[in-house]
Amino acid sequence: MSEEYKLLHRINSPGDLKTLSAEELRAYCDELRRYIIDECSVHPGHLASSLGAVELAAALHYVFDTPDDKIVWDVGHQTYAHKIITGRREAFRTKRHLGGISGFPKMSESPYDAFGGGHASVSISAAFGMAKAAELRGEKRQVVAVIGDGSMTGGLAFEGLNNAGASKQTNLLVILNDNHMAIDQATGALKNYLLKISTSVHYNRFKQRLWGILSHTPRLLRLCQKAGNAVKQGLLNKSNLFESLNFRYFGPVDGHNLKELVRTLRALHDIEGPKLLHVMTVKGKGYLPAESDQSVWHAPGCFNPDTGERIRSKGSAARYQDVFGETLLELARQDARVVGVTPAMPSGCSMNILLREMPDRCFDVGIAEGHAVTFSAGLAAAGMVPFCNIYSTFMQRAYDNVIHDVAIQDLPVVLCLDRGGLVGEDGVTHHGVFDMAAFGAVPGLTIAAPRNERELRNLMYTALQAGHPFMIRYPRGCGEGVAWRGEPFEMLPVGRGERLRDGGTLALVTIGTTAGAAARAAERAAAAGVEVAHYDLRYVKPLDESLLEEVGRRFRKVITVEDGCIRGGVGEAVAAYFNTHGCDTQVRMLGIGDAWVEHGTPLQLQALCGFDEEAIFRAILEMR
Repeated sequence: MSEEYKLLHRINSPGDLKTLSAEELRAYCDELRRYIIDECSVHPGHLASSLGAVELAAALHYVFDTPDDKIVWDVGHQTYAHKIITGRREAFRTKRHLGGISGFPKMSESPYDAFGGGHASVSISAAFGMAKAAELRGEKRQVVAVIGDGSMTGGLAFEGLNNAGASKQTNLLVILNDNHMAIDQATGALKNYLLKISTSVHYNRFKQRLWGILSHTPRLLRLCQKAGNAVKQGLLNKSNLFESLNFRYFGPVDGHNLKELVRTLRALHDIEGPKLLHVMTVKGKGYLPAESDQSVWHAPGCFNPDTGERIRSKGSAARYQDVFGETLLELARQDARVVGVTPAMPSGCSMNILLREMPDRCFDVGIAEGHAVTFSAGLAAAGMVPFCNIYSTFMQRAYDNVIHDVAIQDLPVVLCLDRGGLVGEDGVTHHGVFDMAAFGAVPGLTIAAPRNERELRNLMYTALQAGHPFMIRYPRGCGEGVAWRGEPFEMLPVGRGERLRDGGTLALVTIGTTAGAAARAAERAAAAGVEVAHYDLRYVKPLDESLLEEVGRRFRKVITVEDGCIRGGVGEAVAAYFNTHGCDTQVRMLGIGDAWVEHGTPLQLQALCGFDEEAIFRAILEMR
């Protein structure tokens, strides 16, 4: 531990934190913020959100008796300070590394992680469940939900508020960590409403005076609570959204003012029933580069902590998300029906390229995946062709919307699933491994997986012409380095794959970007005297039955390779085809087994799951 950290090394638990004076707590938070910056500069992660929640995490553990009291963090982006305070200071260096701690809250990792949080908007529902359980068991326990980074725009958050507000006796504190941001700038009516509250001169002046009095007179606090709704309505000239849901609303308070935070939390500690504290924070607080460009510094990768210079990996291949973004703009220029829809991740999926040039044809709907799909269905029903881009792991939340609102009605929505397959360091909550199996059962839905950048570009063009529901899934990261910019568009016949290599012993059948590793493994096998054929399906659904008929007729041994779960996946579909068509074909399936996959680099995880180049090569030698 560096000598500049005079307090940090003394704090190994929230119990240690409680021994600090108010002045020491302020100094500790400064060291904690510096430690997060230093460590994230060499061990990357979600930086800006956690910097904004340093004081909040410290104040919560300073006031509440964790882990007996429960803190549920919404979206683990905020939780680095929490992890360090709760005994994981040294382990923090291993976050997101293979075998190290998770970058998100994880119940199996620490008793202080009351609930897992990789996806947005879950905290209020989960915390209300915990609070209700404590009530039913007769336990005196504080339960806190910390929701932020745009997560309040998610429908599940409102469902939780609505249900919890109806239970007036259940002790629940919701903290809205309001920084006006998701990954990108927050959007929507709720953002404007919160901004209006936080910038009300009269309201803030009243709030400051009120809390100055209430911190010393608890009896007056209870009295003011009874009249609080009427006072707030008068000041804001409209009803308070949270009060209308039966939550007692407090705030806004400065989320970086430790004394005010601690005083406020102590005052709220003994107030029963559902209540909401509105905390204003700055994403990236305390690190000027992160404050100045909050979207980039959400997860900046490695950087020089002294200069703020980001250290970019060198490579000539384009990222798949940029192929998507640039191609979408090109298609939008050619066809006035094309629009883009994304739930709070325009920069994450590179739809910001379209947003910059055609803002009226690009829609960031907030963290609301189900709405994004149904909104797209509405656009399609009225004659547009929406390209709705949602990370594969988040598309799980819109499964019903895809079936009910798009597929049943046969609407021409192009569903683009970024981050398909094993995404790497974000780990188990973010791997996009279920999409091919889950959506493969949906009638009328075309599902494609490009093997390189050019195919992604051409599949987007094909999807635009299709006139039916069309899903394209592709991975995180860079492509194969093939030429694609400026290439003429080419229709790729739906349900048709391609033979990439002929051979005489056995056949490889791949889907998506696993084709690259399979091709390299086939080259190695040929050098070892084993000739292997290689077929790429390109379409998960419909399967290319003419291609499979050729494979089943010519080969007795087949290896399928997919970057998704084997159960219900492409390999099983191929084996089912051979079985129902009487082919005497032995099928070995490589992919992701029936187990959760933790965090590590994509290559490490592909090796662990047994479908990287080396594993494919070994399978070839074993089956020859």
